[in-house]
Amino acid sequence: MTRDEPLNVLFLCSGNSARSILAESIMNRNHGDRFRAYSAGSDPRGAVHPKAIELLRRLNFPTEGLRSKSWEEFAANGNTAVPLDFIFTVCDDAAGETCPAWPGQPMSAHWGVPDPAKAEGTPSEIAVAFADAFRMLSNRIAVFASLPLASLGRLRLQKRLDEIGTGQDEFADQESGI
Repeated sequence: MTRDEPLNVLFLCSGNSARSILAESIMNRNHGDRFRAYSAGSDPRGAVHPKAIELLRRLNFPTEGLRSKSWEEFAANGNTAVPLDFIFTVCDDAAGETCPAWPGQPMSAHWGVPDPAKAEGTPSEIAVAFADAFRMLSNRIAVFASLPLASLGRLRLQKRLDEIGTGQDEFADQESGI
């Protein structure tokens, strides 16, 4: 996992309107020097959730170019297939679906996060759901980005990716050398 250009990361969700969009923006802003993030969905909604855009803008995260798109754009036979290094599913629906063939052999893990787009209640309660999803994704992405990718073997790296998704990342600081 060493090369001069950024590693490509795809965040998948079924609708590609909230969680995967948040993850794409977080990764590109906070770790864009080492990673290039994308997002997609198995059944894209066709629009980014307005609350996701509102939260990202309020926190000064990039929103330009964010759009709800199909994972077929990134599949091996897609028009704009990007060679992917990592694929993370961030919702339960996409985790159980049969994925298309991906170019190369990207590593993957499931990092399930509750869907803020399904939140109900007052505007404040809905805002909290989006903020919680943002926080969970931001924390997981930070742990991932701190991993010493060049020195971890493929099996050990896969174990760490899975642990991040299950919240078993208490020892991330020790392993990442922080």
